[in-house]
Amino acid sequence: MPATLDSYTEYSRLVFSLLTDRATVERHTLAVYTTSRTIGITRGQIVFHSGHVLRVFEQIDFVTHRILKYFYELSYQGESLWWYDSMPHPDVPDLRSTHPHHKHIAPDIKHHRIAATGLSFTEPNLPKLITETETFIITASGNTQ
Repeated sequence: MPATLDSYTEYSRLVFSLLTDRATVERHTLAVYTTSRTIGITRGQIVFHSGHVLRVFEQIDFVTHRILKYFYELSYQGESLWWYDSMPHPDVPDLRSTHPHHKHIAPDIKHHRIAATGLSFTEPNLPKLITETETFIITASGNTQ
């Protein structure tokens, strides 16, 4: 499967190929659309059979082949479990290794941030996020979720 941010068409194919015939996914509302000749948006949510919901927002520049902004959030029964965002926090030493990529986690999810290895502005993040969510669900199911 090509990992490309080269064009709207190729990225759309990648996104939807990730969800086709995936046993863990109940349904999704992901849409990939353009807002100009060069900028695309990926927005929506992926609902897993477990009840977990992965919300996705990406703004992509298909000329520079870069994700400009993103936000990804996993929730369960309306409660945020974690989220990733690309808001820079250059003053937080623990985040410097993956600046500006970071993950918000419990406790105090709004302020508790850790470095986010594996996220990128130059490669699609959805393959990693779906796999991470599936792994989280398997782990959580052992803890009664």
